[in-house]
Amino acid sequence: MSTQRVQDLKKLYLQTKPRISIKRALAFTESHKNTEGQSMILQRAEAFKHVCSTLPVTIFDNELIVGCIGEFKKTGLVCPEYSWKWVEQEMDSFANRIQDPYIIDEETKIILRKGVFPYWKGKSLEEAFLARIHKDTAKLLIDTGIVDNDSKWRNAVGEITPDYQDVIFKKGFAGLKEQALTLLENLQPVTAEALEKIDFYRAALLVCEGIVTLAHRYAEKARQLAETEGDAVRRQELLEIARICRKVPQHPPETFHEAIQTVWFTQLGSILSENSLALNLGRFDQYMYPYYEQDISKGTLTDEKALEFIECLWLKLSEWVWVISSNTAKFFAGYNAFQNLTLGGRKRDGRDATNQLSYLCLKATENVRTHQPGLSVRIHPDSPEEFLLAVCRLIRTGTGFPAVHNDRVGSEMLLAVGLSPEDARDWSNCGCVVPHFRKNGEWTSAVNINLASAVEYALNKGRSRMTGMEMGLEEKEPAEFTTYEEVEEAFFRQLAHLIKHAVIGTVTAQQIHWEMVPRPYLSMLVDGCMEKGKDLSRGGAKYNVGPVLTGIGVADAANSLAVIKKLVFEEKRYSLQELGAALEANWEGHEEMRRRVMECPKYGNDDDYVDAIALEITDFYHREVRSYGDYFGVPFNSAFMGISNYIPAGSVIGATPDGRKAGSPLTEGVSPHAGTDRTSPTAAMRSAAKINHNAHSGGTLLNLKFTPEMLQSERDLKNLASLIRGYFALGAFHVQFNVISTETLRKAQEQPEDYKDLLVRVAGYSTQFVNLSREAQEAIIARTTYETL
Repeated sequence: MSTQRVQDLKKLYLQTKPRISIKRALAFTESHKNTEGQSMILQRAEAFKHVCSTLPVTIFDNELIVGCIGEFKKTGLVCPEYSWKWVEQEMDSFANRIQDPYIIDEETKIILRKGVFPYWKGKSLEEAFLARIHKDTAKLLIDTGIVDNDSKWRNAVGEITPDYQDVIFKKGFAGLKEQALTLLENLQPVTAEALEKIDFYRAALLVCEGIVTLAHRYAEKARQLAETEGDAVRRQELLEIARICRKVPQHPPETFHEAIQTVWFTQLGSILSENSLALNLGRFDQYMYPYYEQDISKGTLTDEKALEFIECLWLKLSEWVWVISSNTAKFFAGYNAFQNLTLGGRKRDGRDATNQLSYLCLKATENVRTHQPGLSVRIHPDSPEEFLLAVCRLIRTGTGFPAVHNDRVGSEMLLAVGLSPEDARDWSNCGCVVPHFRKNGEWTSAVNINLASAVEYALNKGRSRMTGMEMGLEEKEPAEFTTYEEVEEAFFRQLAHLIKHAVIGTVTAQQIHWEMVPRPYLSMLVDGCMEKGKDLSRGGAKYNVGPVLTGIGVADAANSLAVIKKLVFEEKRYSLQELGAALEANWEGHEEMRRRVMECPKYGNDDDYVDAIALEITDFYHREVRSYGDYFGVPFNSAFMGISNYIPAGSVIGATPDGRKAGSPLTEGVSPHAGTDRTSPTAAMRSAAKINHNAHSGGTLLNLKFTPEMLQSERDLKNLASLIRGYFALGAFHVQFNVISTETLRKAQEQPEDYKDLLVRVAGYSTQFVNLSREAQEAIIARTTYETL
């Protein structure tokens, strides 16, 4: 059980609806008006410092970890320098949105329309991208569900892991400021490179001063509250908070409490700087453990108190709401900020890294049941059985946590993109399931590519079945295909075309980010930028890893091609014209054909007939993606991971040859299509494991759904642990579980007020079930629910 403090804080969290704050927008706008003419990196740094100096400072009752991104308990930010047009167009309907609604009052809307948006007209990232993107790419890319990257031109990038081990905990922001001063003193403005470095280091001084200013303001606020606090215990807590905020993150932390407050202040600065997804916590149990071990040995900390601190941090992470357009919300449903935190795995020297904090973090997630942080664990052959069983016990609670990863494959993925063996062993997850390293600069979720659309365009002369628009390459009539191999070649030709336009959209977005939205604060958190004097957006990190292009609908594409191969060309039961007529009719009047189609081999049942096609698709996808270089010349990376993207991606695709009906969801990651994995979880896992996971450095994802009755006994948990180890022995990377009954989910739909903290695994993340649209809820319910292992 959590302490009463945590229970009270959680109750407030559950009762609070997300509200829009414009404090950051006002501060950025005012600062940019006053700094026009300066270089963009200096303007961004000045704006960050101004936010830190003017943001309302609020400490809620009984908080131990302090710091808010706005004036509300659950706050979302507007960032007009990235995009303001969609906010202006949509904010009157914010409160009534189907997915991720926000509260915004009328006065706030007036201020935005009259005092903020006019300044940013013609200056936002979104406007620049839309002005530059080629019309042929725009046709596929702009809010289509076919090739989607709007989170990279309507929003900031995010997708970093602060380097606590080597930078923040060692130097503090005072040390970073001193380092920037030293490097600045040695520069003369006599070359273009020197001028850029001078601006970088001047910006570094500003952002370091900014985050320290914010912390000191919290110190003063805590001191003031202590003066009027009647409860002696709370007064002492406030005085301790004041002392800590006066010290960190300016200076390196020396206690567990100081270290955990440093983590949150660092996170707070990241959010205020660019309000983006996947600002990750990294290997929390590794960098926090020395402080835990020291304080435990001194007797100044107990496991109970450490757990309370961790649970307070979990709640702070969950208070931040990522504000996104209605289109983006379809792809990232559930107010999720994708702040991933990774436990377990190996140390840099290869030894097991599991420690007592690993267990406390699992317990904190079980206790508070918040959707943040996104909890991941790394499992290897030497992982203690006790740890894996603790993971399985958390899985049994039905929160969807944690995501379970094959430690070896994660390292192999990073070795493949150029990391050293030691650094590759030190990986953590980014966002959903992307193996990442704290010294990386990378766009881990650059574009979503709809694989089912390549099937549709190959069989429909390059046209959309739902709109009739020409979207793909021109293709011959279905009657002209004489072999299965010709159909497959057409599919790959269409898929390559989609990948090319995904690359065009990404490189264009990278160029605009380089020019318009440098990242001076985040550059302080990633090793390499300071030494190079180069911003993160310009390749300053130690490692620059290529952007990730995510394929959606592997199972749908493989199942569809298998149907064509078997029923059209091998058994010759139907012609492609007859199949096309059934698809045009959305299977209405073609029930017998659809019955035969549904009986065809389906990916997820350990059937090599269709699994071999899935392997061929994923291998082709990898080769094609890797054939391109990004804005820095670094090869792109492939992935088959999942967010809620498979739902909007399916909504724009007509009926498909695998029996799927028009507009219905596709499938996420390397999971089977919902309801078609009819054999067993081991069969589904064996199908997924046939894919070459270690080639797809952007991550792969498998979702499985169990009934609660499957995991009731200790023996059941041991069987689950063995299942996970067996899956990883086959070379697979990731698996996650929803352990919940359909009955419970239906009750939550009927009585949402009674199920506010019911978490479910959507795809690469968990969120509150009641915060999902009905469509997303139904997609989760539709998944195969296994009753036995």
